[in-house]
Amino acid sequence: MNKTIIVDQQTRIDKFLTTQLNQSRNQIEQLIKKGFVQVNSKTITKTSYKLNIDQQIDIDFPAPPSLEAKTVDFDVQIVYEDDDILVINKPSGLVVHDAPSVKEATLVDWLKSKNISLSTISGEQRHGIVHRLDKGTSGLMVVAKTDTAHTILSQQLQDKTMGRYYLALIDLALKDDTTIEKPIGRNPNNRLKQAVITNGKWAKTTFIKLIENPTTKIELIAAKLFTGRTHQIRVHLESINRHILGDILYGFKGKKDKIDRVYLHAYNLYLTHPTTHKNMSFKVDMPDDMISLCKENFNTEVINEKISPTYIIDRFNQL
Repeated sequence: MNKTIIVDQQTRIDKFLTTQLNQSRNQIEQLIKKGFVQVNSKTITKTSYKLNIDQQIDIDFPAPPSLEAKTVDFDVQIVYEDDDILVINKPSGLVVHDAPSVKEATLVDWLKSKNISLSTISGEQRHGIVHRLDKGTSGLMVVAKTDTAHTILSQQLQDKTMGRYYLALIDLALKDDTTIEKPIGRNPNNRLKQAVITNGKWAKTTFIKLIENPTTKIELIAAKLFTGRTHQIRVHLESINRHILGDILYGFKGKKDKIDRVYLHAYNLYLTHPTTHKNMSFKVDMPDDMISLCKENFNTEVINEKISPTYIIDRFNQL
């Protein structure tokens, strides 16, 4: 796949392409170093190369490695679909896109198996993927079906006109509604984890209390992200000695025999439609395992009241 971009600012080529292609800095660096990027027909292999306005960048994306076709033996709920976007409810346990360590079929594999039109901006392994959810996290995602929709939705992620509200069950109640602003980066002692570190990237999360069980100490909370760092909700909770039920990686220690995934759910998604410019909002109920645990710990009438999107959004707006 080839792509041409006209430069509209003076900056480093790696920084410019990271923004334009919505890929990680490391992915962009590999494209450049391996000779897949040309500027005005000249191959550039230096990641710090300084661009000038109106230069033409041509990217010749490498073909993905030949892999044995993965069997897609699952289905995914489609919440909304039109010619530009697809909103889905990702089940827990499903990986969003391929990676060297991923052996099973992914959400992208499912999308392709359904012959759904997908944007190509993010490269072969990430067709259509504007944002992602961790493997264990369930809930709402929007998928771009065209490159134009992908570009517009990516901009909405940046300016926060698109976002999600999350529900989580934690092992110890919050003392109060709270906003955490702590930098996040790779954990120096465990590469599978992220951590609050001094030289990390700025990250901000707001948490609100919904329902608490004073006997078991379990609490249902809602979370809103103002930045999109890897494992952000989980890391910020760990930083105040709170843990999402099932999140063994970040310190959860109880009920491992009954809770086999992270009880975190992307409950509400809001965005502006990339073509009609209509403000849209979507909601999907918590999965059965989370609902069951809520019913064991909280009054059903209170649950229904506190997880209303209107109630949750009003609470965040009051902070």
